Amino acid sequence: MITTHPARPVRALLRTSVAALAVAACPGASAQTRTASTPRIAQAEAQQGAQANTQILQEFGGAMTGPQAQYVESVGKNIAVQSGLANARDSFNVALLNSSVSNAFALPGGYIYTTRQLVGLMNNEAELAGVLGHEVAHVAARHSQSRQQAAQRNTVLGALGSILSGVLLGNSGLGRVIGQGIQQGSQLLTLRFSRSQELEADRLGQQYLARAGYDPRAMATLLASLAQQTTLDSQLQGRNSAQMPAWASTHPDPASRVAAANQRAGRAGGMTNRDTFLTRIDGLLYGEDPRQGVIEGQQFIHPDLQLAFTAPNGFYMVNGTTAVSINGQSGQAQFTAGRYAGNLENYIYDMFRQIAGQNAQIQPSAVRRTTVNGLPAAYATARANSGNGQVDVTVFAYEFARDRAFHFQALTAAGRSGVFNPMFGSMRRITSAEAGRAIPRRIDVVTVGPRDTVLSLAGRMAYTNAQVERFRVLNGLKASDRVAPGQKVKLVVYAR
Repeated sequence: MITTHPARPVRALLRTSVAALAVAACPGASAQTRTASTPRIAQAEAQQGAQANTQILQEFGGAMTGPQAQYVESVGKNIAVQSGLANARDSFNVALLNSSVSNAFALPGGYIYTTRQLVGLMNNEAELAGVLGHEVAHVAARHSQSRQQAAQRNTVLGALGSILSGVLLGNSGLGRVIGQGIQQGSQLLTLRFSRSQELEADRLGQQYLARAGYDPRAMATLLASLAQQTTLDSQLQGRNSAQMPAWASTHPDPASRVAAANQRAGRAGGMTNRDTFLTRIDGLLYGEDPRQGVIEGQQFIHPDLQLAFTAPNGFYMVNGTTAVSINGQSGQAQFTAGRYAGNLENYIYDMFRQIAGQNAQIQPSAVRRTTVNGLPAAYATARANSGNGQVDVTVFAYEFARDRAFHFQALTAAGRSGVFNPMFGSMRRITSAEAGRAIPRRIDVVTVGPRDTVLSLAGRMAYTNAQVERFRVLNGLKASDRVAPGQKVKLVVYAR
């Protein structure tokens, strides 16, 4: 979640990213048939990508360093060579991000990213190459040009800001503005490729795999694992009554893509480098980094900032490096920080101005002061019209020091803002002892012994619930699969 620095405004991030959209590339050339006229990433686009890259790293916890990051970079550059772009090995920049969200994406200029969480879900090098190849394909297929055209048609807020607000607000201008202000920037930044573009990137990524000598079926096995993880996350977060919309995923509906990937791969074989991969990612941080805060059930705890709050029943949380989003059928909210000069009333009005932008319809009521668990607090609500009726926007802020404040921004149907009152009232400071109990988790690669079973190995996982289900998803095992002596498997353990 948030660090000790105020969150960077989402609007600024979106402007910069959309400024770097055009890439001169084509998908058709083979790695073996490059010529002097082979398309390449132009210097101007590389510079634009570099500017956006700086802000992406801020949003996603920064680029990791060390042997694991170097390994990911090496695999990514090797697969980029298969794209047909001239000088691809030097032109592409591959980063392993310190993020607990399973994701991978690309920026114009040849910037390719995968999160450590997604790498932890993989089970061989071919899967890693497949994911990175998928993102290389977005660059090579010139998908960024379509994104640029869409941005020009719809404007930045119109194209990206409506993601959150579509359910409650429809596609009205007001909905786009409010949604842009509330939704977490790190999610919006990667919600821009169409379904057809994602499928094309799957196809091209598999071609790159085959050219590099990898088993192209790895794309299907990774997509299957991602589908399993998505299902498990839904169950663990209680999303049976709070479903995340299908369009709220950067790589939508992975289960529906598995069959297509398998069909394209056919019976083709190739290397997977499973043991090499597992050895290289051994010790990788898994789950949330306590320095960014930790979600435990319905509670969010930030040990460095020494605060905690509890989401309402029926809502689930997504933790980012600059904000926590709280999502449910009856509303959405975000917890983050802003610049604070010692006056809560001014702070709240500043937040409303950021949410509203140029929209004069959003006029908050008078700010009310209160105290929450000993913390000075204040709040205000604005009612506004939307395409689907009236809505309430609430800002609830807390003073933690003379120069530090945090706040919730919440969006609900008119008259329903009370659904978040329990969460607003749950904000509290935590003790040093509580903060010390937030211990990071890491991947531990072990060799299956003669007496080991799925059940016994799962019992060593650093979780109190769904240990078997987590173990199976982590290792790409179906419900009927067993483990065999000598096999390497992944566990998630506490990094003590």
